[in-house]
Amino acid sequence: MTARRHLPTDEARDLLALTREIATKELAPRSTEAEATETFPREVFSMLGQAGLLSLPYPEEFGGGDQPYEVYLQVLEELGAVWASVGVGVSVHALSCFGLAYYGTDEQRAEWLPAMLSGDLLGAYCLSEPHAGSDPAAMRTTARRDGDSYVLNGAKAWTTHGGHADFYKVMARTSDDRNGISCFLVPASAEGLVADPPERKMGLTGSATATMRFDNVRIDASRLLGAEGEGLKIALAGLDSGRLGIAAVAVGLAQGALDSAVAYARERETFGTRIIDHQGLAFVLADMEAAVVSARATMLHAARLKDAGLPFSREASVAKLVATDNAMRVTTDAVQVLGGYGYTRDFPVERYMREAKVMQIFEGTNQIQRMVISRSLAKDNAGQIG
Repeated sequence: MTARRHLPTDEARDLLALTREIATKELAPRSTEAEATETFPREVFSMLGQAGLLSLPYPEEFGGGDQPYEVYLQVLEELGAVWASVGVGVSVHALSCFGLAYYGTDEQRAEWLPAMLSGDLLGAYCLSEPHAGSDPAAMRTTARRDGDSYVLNGAKAWTTHGGHADFYKVMARTSDDRNGISCFLVPASAEGLVADPPERKMGLTGSATATMRFDNVRIDASRLLGAEGEGLKIALAGLDSGRLGIAAVAVGLAQGALDSAVAYARERETFGTRIIDHQGLAFVLADMEAAVVSARATMLHAARLKDAGLPFSREASVAKLVATDNAMRVTTDAVQVLGGYGYTRDFPVERYMREAKVMQIFEGTNQIQRMVISRSLAKDNAGQIG
């Protein structure tokens, strides 16, 4: 890969070097078979937890890495360049810890967060429902208070790590008010919580995605995160950060596709000349490079705003939109560069192309991102910098 890092400290540089070593030596050799056989690599997440890569954006006092988001996202990019399913999984795990880290009590954080950040416990995030994907306020899953417990009933669709996670961050309705939604931390061992068979997907086949069903799932009231009615606020706040995670994985995926295309174009010859020296194809590669670099720039800009404590919601949507649209374009072009070989499973670019598509869909479709951006622009403060 080309040198492309913007790292503020020696510690961050060492962290990226460690991530790259793990990605090259541990992840790359496993990725092709796991994706082909649709095998969820639970042991990989344990390994990443032991290396400290599941805890990077969280406080050190709970076992976190206490790293700036700018650094954390570049770690995700390194993972995404080699194995997008794992990069997405790390991002989703971080999102599943968000509610506890930022809205939990000191007692809740002390009890649960260390095991979550260490990778001993793998998380999942339950927001979407079969009928309410982009409209979380329309959810029907309920949580009814019953003494010192809550009883959950309903179904959550498109749950990454569904059936494999050790805990689920769940949004459920606690009142009939449209925004009467609350956030709960549900253990996988809870009676009545079951996973449907995993979805048969076009890409990210090494990442398990399933509908989770809640049939009178009783949990202790201490597992409510924040106050009743704060669930939608918690969900939306976490999604801004989650969108940056997906943007980072998309940048990594696009970089991996570009690296493969460039390597092939340097070696393949036609008419006695390397195909990278044919202007028509060279310009395609140049456009791919521009797409990757511009996506990375939007991602890092949003991350730096977040690290500075400034509003970054609009910029997160821009980053997610640009990075995932560009990843779709770059991976498609990578297949074209390789020609017939690119359409075969002998080379990884066909997998990259299949994996890029879903990134335009989850964590809010790119149509939703355009809506978020345009509504932000319509406000009085539109156009202000930082």
